[in-house]
Amino acid sequence: MAVPDYQSFMLPLLKILGDQKEHSLKEIMEKLASEFNLSKEEQKELLPSGRQSKFVNRVGWARTYLKKAGLLKNVSRGNFIITERGLDVLKSNPPAIDVKYLEQFPEFIEFRNATKNENGDSKDKTMSVVHSTNGTPEEILESSYQTLRQELANELLERIKKCSPAFFEKLVVDLLVAMGYGGSRSDAGRAIGKSGDEGIDGIINEDKLGLDVVYIQAKRWENTVGRPVVQAFAGSLEGQRARKGVLITTSTFSQEAKDYVKVIEKKIVLIDGERLAQLMIDHDIGVSEQARYIVKRIDIDYFGDEEI
Repeated sequence: MAVPDYQSFMLPLLKILGDQKEHSLKEIMEKLASEFNLSKEEQKELLPSGRQSKFVNRVGWARTYLKKAGLLKNVSRGNFIITERGLDVLKSNPPAIDVKYLEQFPEFIEFRNATKNENGDSKDKTMSVVHSTNGTPEEILESSYQTLRQELANELLERIKKCSPAFFEKLVVDLLVAMGYGGSRSDAGRAIGKSGDEGIDGIINEDKLGLDVVYIQAKRWENTVGRPVVQAFAGSLEGQRARKGVLITTSTFSQEAKDYVKVIEKKIVLIDGERLAQLMIDHDIGVSEQARYIVKRIDIDYFGDEEI
C-alpha cells in the first residue's frame, strides 16, 4: 500500500503512546510500519528532493502536530510521552484525529497563527495552505518547486524550438562546457558546428585535458527521432573510429532508438528535449535565479544531552 498521509498517522501514533510509557520516534515508526503493513521499499520511498523518506517525514509531522495540540510532550532527547489531555482524547474514542480535530485546542490555534504577515494579520497564510491539504510542509514546498521547475522547462523548450540552428549550436556548447566537457569555452566553440561530416555536427573533449573526445549530433526537431537516425549516427562514429557520442534533440526518441543504444558496443547518450531543458536548469544555461529558500532544522548534536 502507499504511505498514508500524515493525518492518518495521528490517531494510531497516539494510541501507541496510550500505554503512558516513553517511546522514541524509531519505536513509533516501527510499530506504525507494522500496523499499516508497509514494506521496506515503501518505508524507503523518498520525497521528490530525495533527502528524506515520505514515511519518516509524515510520521514526524504527525508527532509535531500532536505535540503542538498538547496531546504529547518530549521527556528526553528523542523520547516523548502522552499527556493527560492525550489520554482524555483516547478516552473519548474519536474515529480519527486530523487537523480539523486539533483545532479545538487553543495551543494548536496559537501554533497556526504564530507567524504574522507584513500587514499584521494574525493568520499565517502559508500554514493555512498546509493545514488545508494532506501534504506535510516539505511535501507542499517540494511539490510547488517541481511544478515551477516543470513550467520553466516547458517554456525553455518552446523557446529553443523557435531559435535558429546557429543559436542551438551555441546553446549546446554552453551546456556541455557548463557540464565540464570541452575544456575552455573557446576550445568547445571551435569544435562544435564545424564538422558536419557524415552526420557529425562537432567534436568536443570529454575532459579538460582532452584525454578522450565525444562526437556530437544536435537536431532541432519537432518529430520523434527514430532508430534509423540513431543508427546512422552510430555508423558515423564507426567511420571516425570513435567510441562515444551524444545525440541531442529538442523532440523525443522512439523506444526502438532507446533500445538500440543499449545493445551496441559504442556508448551513445540520447538527450531529448525534456532532459535538455532540465540540464539547462541544473547548470544555469538560459535561466537566472529569481529567489532562494533555505530550509533549516534543529541541530540535535548542538543541544547534546539537554532535554528538548
